[in-house]
Amino acid sequence: MTNQINNDQYTEESIKVLEGLEAVRKRPAMYIGDIGSRGLHHLVYEIVDNSIDEALAGRCDTIDITILNDNSVRIVDNGSGIPVGMHKDKGISTLEVVMTVLHAGGKFEKSAYKVSGGLHGVGVSVVNALSEWMVTEIRREGKVWQQEYRRGVPQGDVKEVGTVKKNETGTTQWFMPDSEIFKVSEFKWDILAERMRELAFLNPQITITMRDEREEDGLVEHFHHKDGLVGFVKHIDAQRTPLIKPVMVSGDRDDVSVEVCFQYNSGYSENLFTYVNDINTREGGTHLSGFRSALTRTLNTYAQNNKLIKSDKITLSGDDYKEGLTGVISVKVPEPQFEGQTKTKLGNSEVEGIVRSIFGDQLGLYLEQNPKVGKQIIEKVVAAAEAREAARKSRDLIRRKNALESSALPGKLADCSIQDPELCEIFLVEGDSAGGSAKSARDRRTQAILPLRGKILNVQKARINKVLENNEVRAIFTALGVGFGETLDLEKLRYGKIILMADADVDGAHIRTLILTLFFNYMRDLIEEGRVYLAMPPLYKVKKGKRDFYAFDEKEREDILSRLRKDGKKDEEDEQEVDEGGAVEETGRLKGGIVISRFKGLGEMNPDQLWETTMNPETRILQKVTIDNAQTASTIFETLMGDAVEPRRQFIERNAKYVKNLDV
Repeated sequence: MTNQINNDQYTEESIKVLEGLEAVRKRPAMYIGDIGSRGLHHLVYEIVDNSIDEALAGRCDTIDITILNDNSVRIVDNGSGIPVGMHKDKGISTLEVVMTVLHAGGKFEKSAYKVSGGLHGVGVSVVNALSEWMVTEIRREGKVWQQEYRRGVPQGDVKEVGTVKKNETGTTQWFMPDSEIFKVSEFKWDILAERMRELAFLNPQITITMRDEREEDGLVEHFHHKDGLVGFVKHIDAQRTPLIKPVMVSGDRDDVSVEVCFQYNSGYSENLFTYVNDINTREGGTHLSGFRSALTRTLNTYAQNNKLIKSDKITLSGDDYKEGLTGVISVKVPEPQFEGQTKTKLGNSEVEGIVRSIFGDQLGLYLEQNPKVGKQIIEKVVAAAEAREAARKSRDLIRRKNALESSALPGKLADCSIQDPELCEIFLVEGDSAGGSAKSARDRRTQAILPLRGKILNVQKARINKVLENNEVRAIFTALGVGFGETLDLEKLRYGKIILMADADVDGAHIRTLILTLFFNYMRDLIEEGRVYLAMPPLYKVKKGKRDFYAFDEKEREDILSRLRKDGKKDEEDEQEVDEGGAVEETGRLKGGIVISRFKGLGEMNPDQLWETTMNPETRILQKVTIDNAQTASTIFETLMGDAVEPRRQFIERNAKYVKNLDV
């Protein structure tokens, strides 16, 4: 399918106006998701997506992104440039319409864009509305045009500010996020770079350059991947051992373009990522179901025809084909219909048959031409089927007959008395000692405690049958009640919040990572639904007389000390010795009777301290676990928990500068 459209067709007539811009600043989360880090970075994505749409239309191949010293961002492309002439409906420059009117854009007019990611036409106007200031510069028809805005309001008419060569076209968007809107203001290089790398893999014809002028020597990285999805799959599997080379399939039908690349590795988890018009469809959809049915049917047929299944007792299922599978599915659809809770699930029914037909036919041909590859895949799948059968009995043991049957719960679980999941929470606690304190400290009505002894199994390196043989893993599965993998049912979740509580040291970090690896691989929906949290126990206690203050890091500790010193108030017991009962280790007694202590671990806290600092919903701090980019998360988990040592060493060295409060 060609998406190339004649440049002359993208004119003032291409811009369709649907409605105004009133509600954006009042309810920004409706348009960008939230006003935290995710929403902040989404501003950049909205503008870059417009440039990508130009690339999909064959009018752009270069995008430059610069983070400036003041944390503003400038994005430059060499597309055709937004039209600047008078808009017939609004009576103002078309550029001003695009920048200040919600749902105004060329995406509604198919003569300008055959497919696009920014289908709603809200992108750049929303960025403008949520920016303290924004400057737009257009290079088009041999001239340079410019308009400036403050919080979405034009600061003057569109004006001509210079000339360029006739064939030099493009758009520059330079904006400063509004500090009145966003809770965070600093752009993170790694977050932006990961999305740009993803876009470069999905669009091998473009080159994206990122610069960070905040760095002393100026950080620069170029993203250009001419091998497209093949390179993408290799990148995802960089820390794994591949069993076969990537298999690439592509084709067009009924204006739908399909690209699929996959390979199998020696691991046990599936890493499958799907895109529609470069939008990450986290919830899958019809393109994913078309791929799955074609993969299962084609490989089953190949195995039977070539007599590759030796035992009559083995029947291959769709689940067996997931083990060690890494793949990327990218489709371009003229008018995609999205559904699901987060609107990231493709609903176009026709796409399923198109993907199934194109992928199935070409995969069958590939297997006939590469019998060695076919045999390797079937051997891997048969081994998975054997492990699945071995796991069946273990799986049955931890399935609860119903959500209220307490006899099926782990013996060491201290459950809560209330049965409404939305009112209940469970703490997965490192160690029996801390578990004992937590059981004494908890609110027995709403808080359940599950102590975990030692480190659970690293599920990144184990098949499901081995996973289910681990007592701690089985206890977690049973306590939560939702099942796992394909049997996961969030309706059966027994607790509204799942809170991981571990020491703030190396061992605690390792245990948290092991548990998060389990959730990522077998209960990912719990993370994506925002059900998983990390408890944040304090590191320091500052005591002055009868007053106790808790600090979660050095900065907060120094802030507390500064306030106490300024207070100058002398308590009655300032000069008395304080017995902490082994709960903390004293690190210093200062002027004014102030005692600074550092907590050794959760197990050393007495129940009152644990409740006050870590478990009391009124005073505690919880950190929600999120997955902004599943592909990135998968790579990190494999780096940290996989077999390869060198990538793990490099990751630790690269991120060591960000580590604080490290206990060794």
